[in-house]
Amino acid sequence: MESVRPGRGQRSRRCSESPPARLRRGIEQFNRGEFYEQHETLEEEWLAERDPVRYLYQGILQIGVGFEHLRRGNPTGARGLWQRGISYLGPFRGGCMNGDVDRLVAATERCIAELERVGIERFDRALIPRVEWLR
Repeated sequence: MESVRPGRGQRSRRCSESPPARLRRGIEQFNRGEFYEQHETLEEEWLAERDPVRYLYQGILQIGVGFEHLRRGNPTGARGLWQRGISYLGPFRGGCMNGDVDRLVAATERCIAELERVGIERFDRALIPRVEWLR
């Protein structure tokens, strides 16, 4: 049985705020393909946060870890983490803390479809998304 996760599935009022330094750093690491490092950075921010915005951090983190699994040759792990990350990001569609959540979700969904279509050996690594800023 899954433990109760206060605030999961809720949009945060803090989405209008600027991204905190660790979120910016984690996204920079994600965008450089440093998926293990972005996990460490965003996990620190996620664990310290009590507001529902913590699930924004966790969603990005899990999508990134999915790409680390892809790199390590684990398509099942990659797909599962991408799907879980997308589920965490649902309440933040339309953007949060200036992050373009919709673009990240759409790009990750394309990766899931491509992985299912061609398999891990032929997966086009050029599809690995970046986390973009809205402004």
